[in-house]
Amino acid sequence: MNAPVPTISTEAVAMPSLSKGRVGMIGLILAESAIFTIFVVAYLFYLGKSLGGPSPKQVLELPIINTICLLSSSASITFAVNVLRRGREDLFRIWWFVTIALGAYFLAGTAHEWDRLIREGLTITTNLFGTTFYSLVGLHASHVVAGLLALTMVLVFALCGAIKREHAERIEVLALYWHFVDAVWVVVFTVVYIIGR
Repeated sequence: MNAPVPTISTEAVAMPSLSKGRVGMIGLILAESAIFTIFVVAYLFYLGKSLGGPSPKQVLELPIINTICLLSSSASITFAVNVLRRGREDLFRIWWFVTIALGAYFLAGTAHEWDRLIREGLTITTNLFGTTFYSLVGLHASHVVAGLLALTMVLVFALCGAIKREHAERIEVLALYWHFVDAVWVVVFTVVYIIGR
């Protein structure tokens, strides 16, 4: 006598579905995290091994205002997504612009820092510190540039009236990237400006 085989309802094991965009962005973030990990490990490995100056302690200053601006942009992009979900396209444009302005200020601050450091004699070829510093901070800056370009494209569409409430989930996928860029800065700031000094 054969006993009936128990079946499991598909409703009982249904998992929340992720959009293709969200899955793609999570995959990109994981891959980018691996790249950043390699650069952070290299920075820490070569820390203090430069034969000549300048050293981090001699030339680095804490970029407090830049850091506050970039981390604040995570809040402003969250506000932007939330107001878009409520159908407030006017407020979305304002908060989205604030996010871009904060990110642009951060990038300008990075450029100003690099200009000062180069004038003080620290270039990518000066010593191991210069090589690893510009590589790690430059990698992060390039991600900020990519994020700002994407955010600016969305703002242009929003100003043309093409961004509506139904696009909130897609906009949130881009916001995930921006949160990633901000989170990476916390690591870079800690490693370069706190531990490294």
